[in-house]
Amino acid sequence: MTSIFFVRHAQPDIAWEDDRTRPLTDVGLEDSKIVTAVLEKYTIDVFYSSPYKRSIDTIRDCADRFKKSIQVDERFREREKGINSLQYLEKRWQDFSFAEENGESLASVQQRNIEALIEILNKHQDKNIVIGTHGTALSTVLHYYDSSFGLEGFKRIWFSMPYIIRLDFDGERLIKTTELLKVDRGYR
Repeated sequence: MTSIFFVRHAQPDIAWEDDRTRPLTDVGLEDSKIVTAVLEKYTIDVFYSSPYKRSIDTIRDCADRFKKSIQVDERFREREKGINSLQYLEKRWQDFSFAEENGESLASVQQRNIEALIEILNKHQDKNIVIGTHGTALSTVLHYYDSSFGLEGFKRIWFSMPYIIRLDFDGERLIKTTELLKVDRGYR
């Protein structure tokens, strides 16, 4: 069995303009220690992350505890947001191929995330793997394996930062999901 621990980043500083380099708030940095406390109960073999600073920094303490490096995979990045992105939240979930101007569709996010996940599953069979990610990216992965996971599921974890869910696989087949941590912080 291969276990993937998806870790949605802790609370970011939304006043920071650049999305890729947006740091965690002081609360987010403290919450990253909660991530470590949850994950240190397991033997973690490999760490992957989105290239975004907030995702890397959320799992950095844990990776350091296990004396592991974090492998960055661009495919786990945040969804490209377009003009008036929040206005189209429901429309994106109703039509996975929809993308606002200069934005990215959920289908595109899902495709690149699942492609990366399948590669990781095949490369690290029977290992415990942490993947630092984002709410939308994670939601599209959960939707891929359970089509009933949609807008309401996304909204449920929207302000959960950090959030950890464990997905257990037999080969590439998902056999079980377990929510391990849900800290409601919101964007501040």
